[in-house]
Amino acid sequence: MKEIFKIYQLDAAEADRIADSENNLHHHDFEELIIGTEGQLEHFIDFKSEIFVAPFISFVSKGKIHRVKPQPRAGKCQFWVLRFKSEFIPETTFQLYNHFHDHATFSIESSPCFQRLVTVSQMIADEMQTKNADLGIVRQLLSTLFTMIESEYRKQFPEGLLAPSNTSTTFKNFLTILEENYHRPESVNFYAEKLFMSARALNLICHQILQQSVSEIIETRKLIEAKSLLMNTDKTISEIGFELGYTDKAYFTTVFKRKSGQTPTDFRNDMKKIISK
Repeated sequence: MKEIFKIYQLDAAEADRIADSENNLHHHDFEELIIGTEGQLEHFIDFKSEIFVAPFISFVSKGKIHRVKPQPRAGKCQFWVLRFKSEFIPETTFQLYNHFHDHATFSIESSPCFQRLVTVSQMIADEMQTKNADLGIVRQLLSTLFTMIESEYRKQFPEGLLAPSNTSTTFKNFLTILEENYHRPESVNFYAEKLFMSARALNLICHQILQQSVSEIIETRKLIEAKSLLMNTDKTISEIGFELGYTDKAYFTTVFKRKSGQTPTDFRNDMKKIISK
């Protein structure tokens, strides 16, 4: 995407066009927010496929492998689709937990709050259609949209939110360092030292936010990358393990199976079956 921000409405005709086209797994170089008002969405993301009936909200982080299949219900399909570059709006807690949380897409009640989301989306679209669109206004409206979504998310998934505190800032910094180093065989102490704190303190923060230890989060990030490589490359299991800091194939397979419930080979075979449908 060349633009820094884009918004459009997806209707039943566009859903039919997508259904008739080649719709492969892909990833974006931008962030994508989908607000479904009518119809339903079959969404393959985080290595599983689910169907969400409108109203729903879906946030797809940059780089996440996914596939969307918009589908009409009773002949109707209406989604707001907002796409923007990461630099357009500062990173928020909403974006943070979507990297490691199971609820990137979630259903929402048709309530006054949801209608306000639709209204704000229309305001953003109206501003973008003006001759000299003010991106500053669009940015503020988008920020408002995320705040409203976080409020709804908090009602349904209170365990998935980060408190606006020094703790969340530390966790955000940990995720940033992890993103740069997860492919290396670094210990918990490595990340703690980078953050000028003890391993125990970092573990407490991670447990508070995600109910996982530092080691578990590191393994989760490695697992996400391993699954991506298994799906999108022809690299051997040993090559993928080595690329992620595992020098022993058997240990990599053991960790992968413990985290995902199946071996890397079984996962690869299952994904080939799903993708080919």
